Amino acid sequence: MGVNSITTLGKALRKRPTDAEQLLWRHLRMEQMEGWKFRRQQPIDNYIVDFVCFENHIIIEVDGGQHAAENSKDKERDSYFQQFGFKVLRFWNNEVLQNTNGVLETIRKNCLAHPPLNPLPSREGK
Repeated sequence: MGVNSITTLGKALRKRPTDAEQLLWRHLRMEQMEGWKFRRQQPIDNYIVDFVCFENHIIIEVDGGQHAAENSKDKERDSYFQQFGFKVLRFWNNEVLQNTNGVLETIRKNCLAHPPLNPLPSREGK
């Protein structure tokens, strides 16, 4: 997928978040958590992640029922991001909706414990 099409898809996804993504975004946006800046539906190379904090190299994925069958693809994505020093946190939609404070605490602890390692790959030339 080209840079323009992945960027366009990211913009489209930002316009129609799930209830869980919308709830989580209310808590992460505008540097509300420890002053860290999160972005949502962010293109990174050929992928779009639900949320990312580049400062702490944390990626947050909020998964619905469709992800149960995509476990191997999720592992492949996670491995790709891990090679660049990202920690990938995955939460189910119902977990975000029913245990928001627990999810936020997990994110906070991981951001505190996860310093940046390697630079992000360039999207140019892809």
